[in-house]
Amino acid sequence: MADFGGSDVEAFRSEVRTWLGENFPAALKSDPAAQLAAMAGGKEGPDARMWRERIGSKGWGTPTWPSQYGGGGLSRPEARVLAEEMAAIGARNPIGGMGVMMFGPTLIEYGTETLKQQHLPGIVTGSVRWCQGYSEPGSGSDLASLQTRAVDMGDHYLVTGSKIWTSGANLADWCFCLVRTDTTKKHEGISFLLIDMKSPGVEVRPILLINGTSPFCETFFTEVKVPKDQLFGPLNGGWTVAKRLLQFERDNISAGLGGGSIGAPVTALTVRQAAEDYVGLDETGRLADSDLRRRVIEHQMEVQAFQQTVRRAADEARSNQGPSAATSIMKYAGAKIAQDRNELIVEALGLHGLGWEGEGFDGPELAAVRTWLRSKGNSIEGGTSEINLNVVSKRVLGLPDPK
Repeated sequence: MADFGGSDVEAFRSEVRTWLGENFPAALKSDPAAQLAAMAGGKEGPDARMWRERIGSKGWGTPTWPSQYGGGGLSRPEARVLAEEMAAIGARNPIGGMGVMMFGPTLIEYGTETLKQQHLPGIVTGSVRWCQGYSEPGSGSDLASLQTRAVDMGDHYLVTGSKIWTSGANLADWCFCLVRTDTTKKHEGISFLLIDMKSPGVEVRPILLINGTSPFCETFFTEVKVPKDQLFGPLNGGWTVAKRLLQFERDNISAGLGGGSIGAPVTALTVRQAAEDYVGLDETGRLADSDLRRRVIEHQMEVQAFQQTVRRAADEARSNQGPSAATSIMKYAGAKIAQDRNELIVEALGLHGLGWEGEGFDGPELAAVRTWLRSKGNSIEGGTSEINLNVVSKRVLGLPDPK
């Protein structure tokens, strides 16, 4: 769809302002955490629920998705106007999670009409949560060696096995899951199933992380019945679909990492804020510690360059039918930037960056420490940095396998 002219932009902007004025609860303006409560797995208040339901029913939580499946059906310029107007009044998009970031775009591209009609409406309204069943205890970097079995029982599959690092499985309604349907082949023996997490035989155990949270889980399947109409993609053709989903995942994770949103509370300290507040400024108004000042500036330059590259890659992806293997280098760079950011913040906090709990430390200080610990996983989730570099080597640069 072509970009449209100034008069059309302003007409749509007026429409957006009117709708937001009528539908965004003013009580949420100063409370971004409350707006994202459901997405983060927290308790959703009545105002937050009303906001999620209103923007979901409008389709503007997934603004560029097709309107026939509940999306907004907006053009890219319209979506930019919507984002600008929401930011101007402090409104956050409460529709997100793995359904939006990973599964939804893949379903739009690869799914049957029946599966689209069944699953997309719940994603665009934020009423159905999804989790990802990929990694297994013995199949992480070598994902294609997975052993969770799906046995053909005539009108259904019987799934037995386990997954690990299943983010949000304890809160999820459905799981998009890789299973083995042919034991005689490796990559060509994998299928992609959609599993109702309320099915008998599904057990979820949260994993406690070093930062005190449990966003990841172990997930066990014991003879779980999955209807055959929940096969996504061809039988034994799940690996192709899985790789495409990973591109969407890395594309979204890299953007979040570079912007500081992965694993960080919405009230988190910025590098500049931490440095100015805790290290202080000299008589010229510059950061008093010259070495830290240099590293903060270098970090800010990297963030700016990264964000511009992400925007360019997003424009190229839209013109080339989605993200490419280049998302792997974006994920690698985003993870490094996020870890550098959290290291700088904790360093700037000094003694205030040593807190875990108790008196003497305020909320943002404690959050900075826990976010720093959580960021250690940034170079693992969504494909390890080593695996992403291998993808770049083979699929972007065309380099041969090492002998």
